[in-house]
Amino acid sequence: MLQSAPAASEYRASLPAIWSALIVVYLIWGSTYLAIRYPVETTPPFLMAAVRFIISGGFLYALRSFKGDPRPETVEWRSAAIIGVFLLVGGNGGVAWAEQFVTSSLAALLVATVPLWMVLLDTLSPAGKRPSLMAISGILIGFVGVVLLIGSAASGADAANFSGAIALLLASFSWATGSIYGKSAKLPASQLLGTSMQMLAGGVALMLLVIIRGEWSDFELAAVSPRSALALAYLTVIGSSAFVAYVWLLRVAPTPLVATYAYVNPLVAVLLGYFLAQEPMTVRTLLAASLIIGSVVLVSTPRKR
Repeated sequence: MLQSAPAASEYRASLPAIWSALIVVYLIWGSTYLAIRYPVETTPPFLMAAVRFIISGGFLYALRSFKGDPRPETVEWRSAAIIGVFLLVGGNGGVAWAEQFVTSSLAALLVATVPLWMVLLDTLSPAGKRPSLMAISGILIGFVGVVLLIGSAASGADAANFSGAIALLLASFSWATGSIYGKSAKLPASQLLGTSMQMLAGGVALMLLVIIRGEWSDFELAAVSPRSALALAYLTVIGSSAFVAYVWLLRVAPTPLVATYAYVNPLVAVLLGYFLAQEPMTVRTLLAASLIIGSVVLVSTPRKR
């Protein structure tokens, strides 16, 4: 998957459009880790995520239908549902649940392992390619950083910190699985319509999880703080635009280029968490961050012929 330099034919959109979308993903998606921390203070995590994606997905679907996009086929809904479950239930939902117990900085750093999982999954697939020595080195270095972060979480007084860290690793694996599946899945020609379907399917699946977990009984509208409400509005309106840009990039840009978001986002998240939320920044965290981000750079850098 990451063996050679991207050829010009791999770019299926203009470079200005691709870089505009990348900047949106870099900055806005990097800010969502801190934004997620605030709604889960007063709102159950899966309910928060379900509301976010049902609203944004429903609006985008209605917009694309009004624009004249053809009605999706059953197989396209099935693909969108699978992607929505992996990305938004397992991925985003897992992050929302974990941020009840861990800092947004830790969440961003552990989610940065997504490209490492993608390389491993691609290698293990029947048509997968053997990773380069650089990629293998990057994977090993990255997971040393993960062990440092997990150890830091486990050494805390609250065992929930450790559970949150493990949940973040599972969320990263789920996101990587959905990303790989989405590159070849049967989806509508309109990428925005396909994205809206994924958000709707993921939102509905999250709402089912809300019912199963009984989160409605834990929710009190009067208890929602203004900070939580504003952060949820930001995630729904602004944050969802980064997801739209990410899904679009997966279809039109080379994987190594898209993967660069994974080592820009944590830097944005760590800085915002430190300066805006006074989250701690220990030497161990900085070392782990250097290892993980460095590993993602190694894995995402294509080997020239």
